[in-house]
Amino acid sequence: MEIPISGFMYHSDDSDPMHSHHLYITSWDGRPVPAHVHEFRGVTSFDVGHNHRYAGTTEPAPSGVPHTHRYFTFTSVDEGHRHEIRGVTGPAIPLPNGGHYHEFSGVTTVDGSTPHRHSYSGRTSL
Repeated sequence: MEIPISGFMYHSDDSDPMHSHHLYITSWDGRPVPAHVHEFRGVTSFDVGHNHRYAGTTEPAPSGVPHTHRYFTFTSVDEGHRHEIRGVTGPAIPLPNGGHYHEFSGVTTVDGSTPHRHSYSGRTSL
């Protein structure tokens, strides 16, 4: 028995030395499988005399089921350097009127003429 599916694939950008991709299925047996993304933005902690701004869009995830989103972006360039931000959001937090958001937090990569990192946290868009 064959079930027709469609979707899209993109490079995962994992640190794994093997080349890898992620597949997101957008239709299963002719029926759409809805997916969605969230925007995220914020300001890092104040360390070594400065902070950084960041903004991005999460990777797609399926709608209507328990899920998380991976995210990745770079901070603004401040004091002559930038940091990388990456991670996985927490689970979906439902809102009373429908929709949901996710919380996220972590630490940046170590960069700068005085090597340091910043912490960050926030909530995604709805």
